[in-house]
Amino acid sequence: MNANSTARLEAPESLPASAEQRLKELGIKLPAPPQPFGTYVEAVQTGNLLFLTGMLPTEGRGAKFIGRVGAELDVEAGCQAAHLAALNVLAVARLHLGSLDRVTRIVRLGVSVATSGDFRDQPKVADAASELLQDVFGKDKNPCRLVYGVASLPLATPVELEVIFEVRD
Repeated sequence: MNANSTARLEAPESLPASAEQRLKELGIKLPAPPQPFGTYVEAVQTGNLLFLTGMLPTEGRGAKFIGRVGAELDVEAGCQAAHLAALNVLAVARLHLGSLDRVTRIVRLGVSVATSGDFRDQPKVADAASELLQDVFGKDKNPCRLVYGVASLPLATPVELEVIFEVRD
């Protein structure tokens, strides 16, 4: 064994940063979790799976972004809406779990994007949510993803996210 390989063996392995630690490092302050806009709950846990309701780009009791991507909104505004919806995902998950460190995997991310009929860049909009979740949880917890273009969404928002997390006790 040469000196270089010995040094590698003796060097302490750094533990991956926790989701809560990554939030702090990224300077992300989560918004207040959104309240339901109807008769439902924001999160349901069964076994080790946490299902979140459709998360919208809202602040308080209203939509921050209104319109369809490719019509009233451009791709950048759609990305900002997806990012805000992902922040709401994180806020609701933290409220339900007590800590985002309990997330062991993002199982699925569903992204619905309200668009004009000829818009084809839904994956670009969805990437804004995927990238935030990857930044917080790490690449090894990336989910499978479904992206849909739809005619309209609740509150006339451009994006709605559906997320399933695997969690530990």
